[in-house]
Amino acid sequence: MLPGMADRELVGMLRNVSLFKDLSARDLDRLAGNLTERTFAPGHEIAVEGHEGVGFFVIESGEATVSVGGKEISRLGPGDHFGEFALIDRGRRTATVTATSELRCHGMTAWNFRPFVESHAEVAWPLLQTLVARLRDAEARASG
Repeated sequence: MLPGMADRELVGMLRNVSLFKDLSARDLDRLAGNLTERTFAPGHEIAVEGHEGVGFFVIESGEATVSVGGKEISRLGPGDHFGEFALIDRGRRTATVTATSELRCHGMTAWNFRPFVESHAEVAWPLLQTLVARLRDAEARASG
């Protein structure tokens, strides 16, 4: 498949995901090729607080709300993303993400991400470095 404008835009959106920020352009392109396009209708809950997370999404078009404990805390739109940690640990969602308009996303499940990392070992180290940096930041905030 020849890279089109949409492919470059998707790679650009992935570059803004903190988990992927240190990946090379080539690795981001490979990752983008493994994402699946999904469309959600208004009112659809894509992620539900307290439920197991199984995937990551980056928004191409549309809007969604993020709520915790039933209270809206933010809105998401094109270029925004959610669920990146679910790619690694499939832990419980910390918020509910609900489509407020038709929402077009590109996503990947944990069971697709692991083989991607295993078959492209060069992405593992930058991912680990990013996770450690985020952990150190969280520890610094908690202790200070």
